[in-house]
Amino acid sequence: MSFLPPAEGSDLERFEHPLASRYASSAMVRLLSPLYRQRVWRRLWVALAEAEADLGLPIVPAQIAELKATQDAVDLDAISRHELALRHDVMAAIHAWGEQAPGARPIIHLGATSCFVTDNGDLLICQEALALLRMRLRDVISALTAFADQWKDQPTLGFTHFQPAQPTTVGKRATLWIQDLLLDLEDLDHLVRTTPVRGIKGTTGTQASFLELFGGDGAKVDDLEAAFCAKVGFPAIPVSGQTATRKLEDRIGQVLCGIAASASKFACDLRLLQHLKEVEEPFETQQIGSSAMPYKRNPMRSERINSLARFVLGLMPSTYQTSATQWMERTLDDSAHRRLAISQGLLAVDAILVLFRNVASGLVVYPRMIEARLSQELPFMAAEVLLMEAVKRGGDRQDLHERFRLAALEAGRRIKAEGRPNELLKLLAEDPAWAMTEVELAGLLDARRFTGRAGEQVRAFLSGPVTSALQDHALADEIAVRV
Repeated sequence: MSFLPPAEGSDLERFEHPLASRYASSAMVRLLSPLYRQRVWRRLWVALAEAEADLGLPIVPAQIAELKATQDAVDLDAISRHELALRHDVMAAIHAWGEQAPGARPIIHLGATSCFVTDNGDLLICQEALALLRMRLRDVISALTAFADQWKDQPTLGFTHFQPAQPTTVGKRATLWIQDLLLDLEDLDHLVRTTPVRGIKGTTGTQASFLELFGGDGAKVDDLEAAFCAKVGFPAIPVSGQTATRKLEDRIGQVLCGIAASASKFACDLRLLQHLKEVEEPFETQQIGSSAMPYKRNPMRSERINSLARFVLGLMPSTYQTSATQWMERTLDDSAHRRLAISQGLLAVDAILVLFRNVASGLVVYPRMIEARLSQELPFMAAEVLLMEAVKRGGDRQDLHERFRLAALEAGRRIKAEGRPNELLKLLAEDPAWAMTEVELAGLLDARRFTGRAGEQVRAFLSGPVTSALQDHALADEIAVRV
């Protein structure tokens, strides 16, 4: 089989990354776009020039004004042309801007090395991207909070090892998902608070070029970095080589993986619950589950969360490999990997959280199915309650225990071998030792009796830690992202 080649210049000749074109939000895509990266670089160069001028270097106001007037007029085509000739992305950006601002051309990048814009710029963009993820993470927590509150008292069969266990409530199970996300939020907040920029460090981190500019006055070099950091809004890492330590990106990767893991756990649980027909993800009125089986309601959104999370988790080992193999003050074998790993990790987690909120906001619960499954298993779990009642009526606890064991084994055999409903209560009622009718036995099996403090735990959790985490929360989609 052969295919005709597309017409020359067709968009079909261009690869589109699915994370940008299919999964992530337009807000995150804009933050990580080449255009936005260049605008951030230009703002860094303006901040450097202003700080240098304030400290007495020969930079005149007209040059600063020219830089500010042209800083958003990024010509990506011109930068590409220069890079083809120069084989250097930062110098290409400087030459392209110098053509737009010829009067300021001599002082662009004064005293700096390439990592001044690449490292500082990447860290600033990451801070903005993490702020967006923080809003999205709180969106998800908010949606799950509403769900947990609505179903806080609905008894449901608990599962350990995916085998029937003591009952819990639908809302209590949701708090387990929320708890994981609160831990992720704590980690994210810590990361944002403690991630510095590279600052103004010079070619190998010694600040030698800036010391030359200020005639050997080290205090002015310190003042320059302090002024620059004040302008960009973040402190500088105390020391660096030519690059800021790549462990800063390891820390970002850890938080991204933590969020991905929590989302994946939720999605796995939901896929199991949907198989049990107890809780389902939203399904649109015209949505098609299968091209061959029109009756299908596949949990495709949850499966997509799992798939994207698997991708994010796979990025983490390679980020550590980058930080582990840096030589001395720097090597360049980190560059291509960082461009791929950081951007793809942020895009993928953004996509996960957008999807997570969509699913969490539209969860469908089937109480009758939940109650039916619980009623099938509850007689087995009510052994102690039934034993105590029979003892009160004059029975021998040890004798009753053995009789319960034998009846339970027979009821289990009938369920599995004959496909019959749970007949344990019937078997017990037929045994005179229990001195109770089937109706009396069934009357002892109120499911809420077996959920312990689940409902109270939900109320306390939502009113305490969750309320605190969501204080002053506004939906991410309602907040403009500066680009």
